[in-house]
Amino acid sequence: MNGPLTPSQTVGPFFGVGLPFEKGEQIVTPGSAGVMRIEGQVLDGNGQPVPDALLEIWQPDGRGRYGRAGDGETPGFGRSRTDSEGAFGFLTVKPGATPAPDGRMQAPHLNVTVFARGLLRHLVTRMYFPDETEANATDPVLNLVGPARRETLIAKSCGGVLHFDIRLQGERETVFFAI
Repeated sequence: MNGPLTPSQTVGPFFGVGLPFEKGEQIVTPGSAGVMRIEGQVLDGNGQPVPDALLEIWQPDGRGRYGRAGDGETPGFGRSRTDSEGAFGFLTVKPGATPAPDGRMQAPHLNVTVFARGLLRHLVTRMYFPDETEANATDPVLNLVGPARRETLIAKSCGGVLHFDIRLQGERETVFFAI
């Protein structure tokens, strides 16, 4: 069957009560040892801000251990919505390295999930740290990505803040993973 492609369908609006929660962007409390700020924007294929996206991050603590509910450790989970400029932010600590399922060590990274209008399914990506050049060079997941696109997964250091933009489409589209 031949015929023209039809435009994709926009889904939503979504019922979002309770998804963002108070201080959801604070993985750790301000003033905690090793605290860092991560900021970025969610941008569409034209480079325009996406003002109503929701991001979740999952991460281990500084020793590479994932927290569990009720264990008294940092949960390693945060949720932030984007503002009118598509901006989001998290307050967290740098995670430690974790082993991959095959036992090789993975570079410190954040697992990032993106929910936004027009997406039929959420998107999953990672944010790596710019000061981990050696660990990033041997990370088994990062090395699945072509060298030219790896930079879309590595945050940039900007005056004491890590900056990580997520581009949903276009020339510098962020790499997303099928899980």
